[in-house]
Amino acid sequence: MTTSKGTRRAAVAALGLALAGMGGLATAAAADDDATAGVDLSVTIEPLTPPGVLAFSVAANEGVALTEDGSDDTARQFTATLPTVTVSDSRTAEEIPAGAYWAVVGQASAFTADGLDPIGPEYLGWTPRLLSPSPTGLVEAGQPVSSVIEDGSGADAVGLEGQELLVSSYDSAAESGPWDVTADLALRVPLDTAAGEYHSVLTLSLFEAQ
Repeated sequence: MTTSKGTRRAAVAALGLALAGMGGLATAAAADDDATAGVDLSVTIEPLTPPGVLAFSVAANEGVALTEDGSDDTARQFTATLPTVTVSDSRTAEEIPAGAYWAVVGQASAFTADGLDPIGPEYLGWTPRLLSPSPTGLVEAGQPVSSVIEDGSGADAVGLEGQELLVSSYDSAAESGPWDVTADLALRVPLDTAAGEYHSVLTLSLFEAQ
């Protein structure tokens, strides 16, 4: 079979390309046999260290029922004990602002009963008690307060409206706690207070300031 000169040239050109491609593949395969290496990788991931916090909690409870105890000819008195309140501070000294101090403050709502006049929080008093020792003496229980119907203890007769349960000094970094505190509650109401089942909410709040 005969072909023209132009056809022969095209065939040779095509064959040359094919041979060049095959030669390249052979060279790459030979290089891969001796040019592989592994590199070991390692990383150390340290545990996260979140900043410390100042926090408080109230022991599990089903509410507090005050019962009559200590009534006299000036008032009817009802008493109970507050569930233990715990304050903890997991911050480092460097995380606590200079001059910082904190306090747990209690605020009672009015005692209410269906169809009856409410009993205001000014009739409820308490005597806080620190249950955990303070090595430095820089954390103290709050001052006692009594009902506006005085109980003879000499406590301020102002009722339980924004009163301190536990308070630190102006150098709270000096002691880390935790601290446990409770309070003896005393509700003193007028002798003619209407009979009924009354309910109130004692709200505790933790504040920090400088």
